[in-house]
Amino acid sequence: MNVYVRYFDKDTLAYNVDEVIEFLSSIPEIQITQELVDDIVLYVKSEMPYPKRYKIRPRVYFILIKTTAQTLDEFKANKRPSPIAVAEGESQNRKEMKASRLCEEREGWYQGTILFKRVIQIPGTTKFQYQDTTFVAQVKADSGQHCYNRIVEHLKNRQDVDLRSQFPSARGANFEFEYLGEDFLPVSKESC
Repeated sequence: MNVYVRYFDKDTLAYNVDEVIEFLSSIPEIQITQELVDDIVLYVKSEMPYPKRYKIRPRVYFILIKTTAQTLDEFKANKRPSPIAVAEGESQNRKEMKASRLCEEREGWYQGTILFKRVIQIPGTTKFQYQDTTFVAQVKADSGQHCYNRIVEHLKNRQDVDLRSQFPSARGANFEFEYLGEDFLPVSKESC
């Protein structure tokens, strides 16, 4: 597996971690630390197929993309990286990928959808039941996890949502999020 490395208009196709570090070392704005080297090694050895961004300073990143392309021209001709094939039944890898997406820092607006168990009183009785409830909100956040936290905090503070309601894990199938962009203007859906 090769690695495409890009920083603004500078890019290369590296065939191993040493070539990635050598390329990044040639860019004065990027400070190479042992922590950065260790993280790059971890990313390259992992089976995570998604690109990875590294923050240099606010709004300035370099990106690594795993690919099977053998040359830089071949990579650019495809315009899309060839992701690592994820074998069927490897749900653990999917969980790891969702966890890494949740923690990826990207400031801006997100649309989060959460399916939670809401406590509802049964009409005409003093008994309660759990009812699946979907809630969608557009949230200003800096990551998928932050989006989840803001939505759950909002729901817990609403008077029409009982405190006994149950919320799913951010890593589970009952929470989804989509990055809408930095300059997105929220419309009809609820905004936090």
